Amino acid sequence: MSRVLIVGAGLTGSLCACLLRRELQNKVQIVVWDKARGSGGRMSTTRPSDPSAHFADLGAQYITATTAYAKSHHSLYSELLSAGVLKPLNAQIEGLKHKDGSKDYMTPLGMSSIVKHFLSESGADLFFECHVTGLYRRGASWEVQRKAGGSEMFDAVVLTMPVPQILQLEGDVGQMLSVQQKQQLDGVVYSSRFAVALFFPPDTVFSFSWAARYVTDNTCICYIAADSRKRNADAPGCGPSLVVHTSVPFGLEHLEKDKEDVQPIILQELQKLLPDLPQPISIKCQKWRYSQVLTSVPDCPGHMTVLDRPLLVCAGDAFVHSNFDGCVESALSTLSVLKASL
Repeated sequence: MSRVLIVGAGLTGSLCACLLRRELQNKVQIVVWDKARGSGGRMSTTRPSDPSAHFADLGAQYITATTAYAKSHHSLYSELLSAGVLKPLNAQIEGLKHKDGSKDYMTPLGMSSIVKHFLSESGADLFFECHVTGLYRRGASWEVQRKAGGSEMFDAVVLTMPVPQILQLEGDVGQMLSVQQKQQLDGVVYSSRFAVALFFPPDTVFSFSWAARYVTDNTCICYIAADSRKRNADAPGCGPSLVVHTSVPFGLEHLEKDKEDVQPIILQELQKLLPDLPQPISIKCQKWRYSQVLTSVPDCPGHMTVLDRPLLVCAGDAFVHSNFDGCVESALSTLSVLKASL
């Protein structure tokens, strides 16, 4: 039985694990490592310390399916809709611009529920706080080292973390990359931003009518969402949540600062935009160093094969484009390589 390690419990990694299990069933042992304390990656959902408040999505906010992707990825959309993981987004979003025929979906249980669904379907051995630091070729296998110490052997490895983290790995990865591959990976550019979630007591009523709003006249804040309202989750006895995303220029300007120092600046700007906003009971700030891919690897099928034997593949939105369907495309193309190899 082949052992496959997928590094990263985000959308690409979780879907890749799920599809691999369905294709090869019990012929493969699938292991997923993530350096975070939970799954989701940039589809992160955070829960407040007070259980009376709603949770909030700190990363991706909703999914937009174009007509073409709704058709080509129909089986996955149908699966998620049938399972109740996805539902149509019917709430009011000010400033949302659409291409004709596209549809928007929200997640009643938060964006991370998509990742959790695929991980559950994969039956993978899932380990959190497992930070990969190096890969070393050992004959027909890869020895993968962890920051906490120790290493394990795998027959194939799929790396789905952001490209700069791949390039920082110790061991043999750098030697296996061709000159062209190194140039392509060096050319990947990410946006950076901060996200702030505010949690409110149960009796809170927002004075505005929208569920989310794109902000165009503020240098700091570009998006605000009444997150619980976006999911049609406003209910008596449970306080609402609000999510704020900063603009890309603001994120870049303050990237090297501690999020504790940036949070007051964001809250001050939020007060200007929503002067009637009540006092929250708790706040969480997230720094997304690698938010969305601005420049992906050109002319790429959704993955990059670094070595055929033992198999080492890089995958994720950096090898296609930065949204839900981009990650699906990457997982599908990575699956074809794994099937051919294993």
